[in-house]
Amino acid sequence: MALQLGDMAPDFSAATTEGQIKFHKWMADSWAVLFSHPKDFTPVCTTELGVVARLKPEFDKRNVKVIGLSVDSLDDHKAWSKDIAETQGMKLNFPLIADPDRKISMLYGMIHPKASETLTVRSVFIIGPDKRIKLTLTYPASTGRNFDEILRVIDSLQLTADYSVATPANWHDGENVIIAPAVSDEEARKKFPQGWKTVKPYLRIVNQPPIRH
Repeated sequence: MALQLGDMAPDFSAATTEGQIKFHKWMADSWAVLFSHPKDFTPVCTTELGVVARLKPEFDKRNVKVIGLSVDSLDDHKAWSKDIAETQGMKLNFPLIADPDRKISMLYGMIHPKASETLTVRSVFIIGPDKRIKLTLTYPASTGRNFDEILRVIDSLQLTADYSVATPANWHDGENVIIAPAVSDEEARKKFPQGWKTVKPYLRIVNQPPIRH
């Protein structure tokens, strides 16, 4: 059965470009983004790894560790890393998992037989400090992932984990949010003493509280 939101992210041991890791221990108390690649030396993934390396300070300030995975060997990863640095202007600054036996890919349901019998599809898992899966995304090989969107989702997940709010469509950090429907007006007055705007009884708009990373 495919992993679902709220499931415990499977733990695993793996060889990476930054040494051997035990996934849950490596995460420690951080959030994590685990994202897979169908093969080394592929064009779209080369650009993605460069973008994530460039955005790493943004992940760091959100207490998020990023880690990639491909089914090729560690030697191939090291050779590919040189191409990434040359073509993207950024060296890898996060670990890339070698999964040649596909154990981790199968554990996370990253191989979809209708897309490819052997290669991972391009999956994204956002995992909370509690080691539970908060978001999953699957992209086709031809479409590059939007890591600005992944950062936006992390902001929403971290905000809504701490407050009784939800984020509206196209929300970004600093914009108004929605009081969760489960919160009564009486409870809301205690949680949001500054008040809110009622558009409909189920749609109450309030200023965003600060995100605690």
